[in-house]
Amino acid sequence: MKAIQVHETGGPEALRYEEIAVPQPGPGQALVRLHSIGVNFIDVYFRIGLYKAEAPFTPAMEGAGVVEAVGADVTHVKVGDRVAYAMCRGSYAECAVVPAWQLVPLPEPLSYEQGAAAMLQGMTAHYLARSTFALKAGDTCLGHAAAGGVGLLLVQMAKICGARVIGTTGTAEKAARAKAAGADEVILYNEQDFAAEAKRMTGGKGVDVVYDSVGASTFEKSLDSLMPRGMMVSYGNASGAVPPVAPLVLNQKGSLFLTRPTLAHYCADRAELEQRAGEVMGWIASGQLRLTLEHSYPLAEAAQAHRDLEARKTMGKLLLRP
Repeated sequence: MKAIQVHETGGPEALRYEEIAVPQPGPGQALVRLHSIGVNFIDVYFRIGLYKAEAPFTPAMEGAGVVEAVGADVTHVKVGDRVAYAMCRGSYAECAVVPAWQLVPLPEPLSYEQGAAAMLQGMTAHYLARSTFALKAGDTCLGHAAAGGVGLLLVQMAKICGARVIGTTGTAEKAARAKAAGADEVILYNEQDFAAEAKRMTGGKGVDVVYDSVGASTFEKSLDSLMPRGMMVSYGNASGAVPPVAPLVLNQKGSLFLTRPTLAHYCADRAELEQRAGEVMGWIASGQLRLTLEHSYPLAEAAQAHRDLEARKTMGKLLLRP
């Protein structure tokens, strides 16, 4: 089968389109023939070596397709099932072996493209808005990269929860996209001091929570955007990893809370995975949640997808076609 392999970490050119053997499912695993593959920033982190994997490896954590074979002791899925998944590396390929417990049914109204676009980013937005800081009516949140893949979903979910949403984007075009998704206000971070604007928009109080996927370049000002006892949720490193933080800084800036969550800890077992994925898929099927499918590239063009993602040229979800 065709797959993307990384033999040495580095730039997009490290993504090599090669022929490899079709993997075989072991006990508790299923072989999925992929119809659509999600592209996410975590794929970049593995490609550049920020997150470690033994080379050669196939990147990516998300896909949707059909179960082709199952190993021993598999009860969650059967051959022929339409499924989607996240959290299992190896998706930049025509087929992938996935722990069967991580596969969730793809409801018939949803396409494979919607399934691949919904899982990692959709469940990330879901745990941020519903669990890490459970938004409710009267809360105000600040979300960076509000026109990105997670950002657009997070804006919509925050509004479903009844919260006021302030987003940040780099361009007026992206600001319009975030507004269309439901953001109440949008700050152009290249032109405005987003911390000062967040304070102004809240009457000097600050926001209840900041959802920050950018990392190093926004971290300090994100803390400055919070109200006393507010929560800083650092869930990504698009501009680089956040350097070490002295706990005393949190005290000085208002007895703040700081967390660095990851999806795996919010889908720790089958029951939580089914609940979280089920709610996301249900919102999509009902029209409450709109996916923005930005572009679909052939699998062989994975490197170009990474270039576009890292250049921040995109709004919404990028996909690969096996």
